[in-house]
Formats: sequence, structure tokens, C-alpha cells
Amino acid sequence: MNRPVTAGLLGAIAIALGAFGAHGLKERLALIPEASSWWQTATFYLLTHAVAIGAVGGSVWPTRLWSLGSVIFAGTLYAMSLGAPRWFGAITPIGGSLLIAGWVVLAWAARKES
Repeated sequence: MNRPVTAGLLGAIAIALGAFGAHGLKERLALIPEASSWWQTATFYLLTHAVAIGAVGGSVWPTRLWSLGSVIFAGTLYAMSLGAPRWFGAITPIGGSLLIAGWVVLAWAARKES
């Protein structure tokens, strides 16, 4: 999948899920004390990395790492917000590590170009 398509899809999903969480799931998210915060964090990271994918050219590796990391990171937080077992939280750092790796790869590639 190309970069603008990936960015567009992740961005649209982030906005839709953010709005759904704020309006459609307000009562459900109130049932779990941390759920609203998890939902907001997932949406923020998903949208942030959608924008980054759309803005960054060059190496394909940041896009790959950010895409997979966003799905894992945000997906596990969304799932826990909706009542998935807390052990999903053990998977979340895998996604976070992939997001960090994408930024490191971007920095490494930029260093080589300058």
C-alpha cells in the first residue's frame, strides 16, 4: 500500500474512532476508570502517526514500522477500553516500540542524507 493511502486510511480511522469514543461510547467507557484515557491515547497516537506517514518521504521503513506499531498500540488500548482482558496491556509496548523504532529509522536515514 502506498504512503498517502496508508496515511489517509489511518487518519480516517483515528478521527472516526475518536468521535465514536467521545459520543457513541461515552457511557460504556465510563464503566472502566481508565477506559476514556486509553481511548484518547490510542486515538492521539493513531492520528499522530497517520500524519507522520503522510508527511515523511524517503525510506519506507518508518512507514512500515509506524503502520504496524499504530495498529498494535492503538488496537490494544481500544480493546482494553471496551473490556478486553488487562493482559492486552502487555502487548501494547510492542506497538510502542515499533513506533519508536520508526522514529529512530527516520533519524538514521536523515543523518545519512545530510
